[in-house]
Amino acid sequence: MQPDPNLWAYHQDVYGTGGSMDLAGYTVEATDGKIGSVDEASYEVGESYIVVDTGPWIFGKKVMLPASVVTRVDPQEKRVHVSRTKQEIKDAPEFDASSYKESVYRDQIGTYYGKFPPYGPGPL
Repeated sequence: MQPDPNLWAYHQDVYGTGGSMDLAGYTVEATDGKIGSVDEASYEVGESYIVVDTGPWIFGKKVMLPASVVTRVDPQEKRVHVSRTKQEIKDAPEFDASSYKESVYRDQIGTYYGKFPPYGPGPL
């Protein structure tokens, strides 16, 4: 099964996407709290993502999140909100700095995130 190509696109209502804002250094908020900070962000059409440095929360692990999980950007607070929980992000495939721009790696990430509802978990 091919991952949904829309996973790699920001939602139209997410503020500042389209290359007009550098998200590097912004705090990343999962649905259940802070997860880390943006290390890198891409705005390439159909290939957009953020790389999150989780810092000490997951012992320095970095994770790649498809742009579609970004639900809101708050430039005043320098925060990026995502539609995944801390555990879902922790369980994501390990970030691979040598192949993260390759389609095979993106397919692996897309398959993982594609199994979740697009806008995060339902009501608790």
